[in-house]
Amino acid sequence: MLRFVIRRLLYAILVLWLVSTLVFVFLHVSPVPVERVIGGPRATTDTLNQIRQNLGLDDPVLVQYWDFLKRLLQGNLGDSYVNGTSVASLISDRLPTTMWLVFGAGVIWFIGGVATGVLSATHARSFRDRFATVFVLIGLSTPPFVMALVLLYLFSTKLGEAGIHFFEAGPPLQEHFLQRMILPWIALAFLMVATYTRLTRSSMLDVLGEDYIRTARAKGLTERRVVYRHGLRSALTPVITQFGIDLGALIGSTIVTEKVFGLQGVGQLVYQSIALGDTPVIIGVTLVVTAFVIVANLIVDIAYSFLDPRVRLA
Repeated sequence: MLRFVIRRLLYAILVLWLVSTLVFVFLHVSPVPVERVIGGPRATTDTLNQIRQNLGLDDPVLVQYWDFLKRLLQGNLGDSYVNGTSVASLISDRLPTTMWLVFGAGVIWFIGGVATGVLSATHARSFRDRFATVFVLIGLSTPPFVMALVLLYLFSTKLGEAGIHFFEAGPPLQEHFLQRMILPWIALAFLMVATYTRLTRSSMLDVLGEDYIRTARAKGLTERRVVYRHGLRSALTPVITQFGIDLGALIGSTIVTEKVFGLQGVGQLVYQSIALGDTPVIIGVTLVVTAFVIVANLIVDIAYSFLDPRVRLA
């Protein structure tokens, strides 16, 4: 196990280095000059040259790349071009909101998707299975922003007219936390529940046809024990894999949901940074999201040995 973890950590360092290198390259091929973003459209030539000199943009590319890597090794993601604030502080201020959004939605879509998928697989070609199929089709056909707008319209506008205030965008997030977060959780999780239902159903049907499942039934074990103790544990392997990828990747892709519900998270930060051309913030968020994806996959790989005894980590 220790050798496996060390090998994965070395792999994570390699991936972070490759991502940071690609980000550095994209920074230097950006069509918008950095000095123009900082100086603004009315900056003089002398001002633009001074900005380039202060940022070290006149140095050779290899020197700039080495300075870039040294800052990353020190945990320094640079400063925002727009307001001069540390990128690390900007991300740390916004990250808790996004993490609550993603992990809250993750609990809903994982539990809901697995439960519905198991129910559908254990009652194949029944009314429950067909109902689950219809639900999956609706879920896969409904983009998150549409679900977010529908929920906001129903629970904020219509119920607000009736005197029931289920969602209020005005108060800070700390006030009435669950009241403010439950609709974004549902909006973000709806599509994923449908995806995980289909994935769990397919995996369960494959596992329930295995020889060891038939052997367990032949030994007289109860159907509940066969399904949940032997079948579900093995069937969860691809589901957990997808869950780790989705959970990490969604940290930086919640732009629409945060925008609709007025949540000041990382998604909003990325949206604003792209609109303003604030490259250091975009780079910082990219690296943070990459780190989350790597950590999530490491946890998933370790969880394999507990879910399926046939898997051995070496």
